[in-house]
Amino acid sequence: MTVPTQTPVGRTSPPPHGSPAPPPAASRRPPWWRRLAADRVLVLAALPGVAALLLFHYLPWLGNVIAFKDYQPYLGILDSPWVGLANFAVIVDGDPQFLNALANTLLITALQVLIVFPAPIALALLLDSLISERLKRLAQSILYLPHFLSWVIVVAIFQQMFGNAGLLNSALRAQGLATIDVISNPELFKLLVTSQVLWKDAGWATILFLAALARIDLELYEAAAVDGAGRWRQLWHVTLPGLRGLIVLLLILRLGDTLSVGFEQIILQEPAVGRQASEVLDTYVFNHAVLAADWGQGAAVGLVKGVLGVLLVLGANKLAHRFGERGIYQR
Repeated sequence: MTVPTQTPVGRTSPPPHGSPAPPPAASRRPPWWRRLAADRVLVLAALPGVAALLLFHYLPWLGNVIAFKDYQPYLGILDSPWVGLANFAVIVDGDPQFLNALANTLLITALQVLIVFPAPIALALLLDSLISERLKRLAQSILYLPHFLSWVIVVAIFQQMFGNAGLLNSALRAQGLATIDVISNPELFKLLVTSQVLWKDAGWATILFLAALARIDLELYEAAAVDGAGRWRQLWHVTLPGLRGLIVLLLILRLGDTLSVGFEQIILQEPAVGRQASEVLDTYVFNHAVLAADWGQGAAVGLVKGVLGVLLVLGANKLAHRFGERGIYQR
């Protein structure tokens, strides 16, 4: 005869052998509808943004069906004949114009990653080292200003500075020296585009790094100084590790835009240097889909470009997880 055991008051009996233990009551999340009701004010405030995102960003994805059709505007999307993967032949067969646009895109991206991406980090470190707050705010305002200029104005400024009749060549002529062809030189076009992006956006990107620098605990610098670390060792062992998460995040997002290097900026300067030197994938889609009315081929190239961008982001984020970083989303 077995004697039943009594459970003390205030305690629960242990689960049977082999069955998983129930989760603690404090760790159980309320149902989604209850969380939605609790945050109803925030949800209502976010609805206009969500609606705009769905209407102008996600709903147009349905138009990618054009990539599989011989789209004719007068027939419409539904009545245009289905051609399957025929529009992707320009990618598979290696069309010379497509390969040239791809090579230009990758080269400009590499230059921007190597030159433009580290620039905001260096600017943030320089601004953070300034002692005078008034001087720091003045420098920030000057560096941020170009970000608010349109590409039309930026290109016009560079033409006034480095064009044939610009400030640089006018000064060289006044000194009796030979002029320098910068704006219309195909060999310098990629460096010109990179320098424009650097001047326009490097100052604005420093906002993120300045915010990250402000979050680094000052006691870490004090402890490093007590251990005899100089400025360079503090930079290497304290500052850069504190910025590493943000650097990885921005680098992953930059990889997602690897195949997009600025349509408006390049299309404005294409007539000066020609398509061979300036055409990238975005302008290739415009020139072949809009100007040449080959809508299906342009949509196919744009679709492949978007899919490759997503794959690069996912792959880079997975690699970041392997190195212990959070990336753009957690596992």
